[in-house]
Amino acid sequence: MTDSRTDGLRFVVAVDGSAESEHALEHAARLADDSGAVTLVHVVNPDVFEEPSSDPVSGIGDVSDRIVATVEDAEKRGERVLESARSLATELGVTVESELLYGSPATEIASFAATDDFDGVFVGHRGKSERVERLLGSVAKDLVEMASCPVTVVR
Repeated sequence: MTDSRTDGLRFVVAVDGSAESEHALEHAARLADDSGAVTLVHVVNPDVFEEPSSDPVSGIGDVSDRIVATVEDAEKRGERVLESARSLATELGVTVESELLYGSPATEIASFAATDDFDGVFVGHRGKSERVERLLGSVAKDLVEMASCPVTVVR
């Protein structure tokens, strides 16, 4: 967990490798001033290996990134997602810390933000169809309901 204290605002940015999570990072980077801090988080959900996801695949590139056989594969993918986000943050001129979390994404992100007293959470929203969201839920929607700090949902 993050233990650095700053005088500025401290933000959590949830990243999943999507363009929307990159937009969330870009938005947080614009709002974080020189005295602020940004922590990137990615959540590995071990439960998805017990029950296959019914989330529709958007394209062939999505298949290779989302099909994992084990928790270890998911951890490796998570580290790649975090590394890519760290690279983007460097391009944006923002120094970040990062954490790989485990569990239900909305629950873990909300808990992480509350435990370390962050000022806000930024999360991308993919804009799935209403039908898909009714069936699968939305991490962004659940996070807004669970978090004890402000949540900014970015498209």
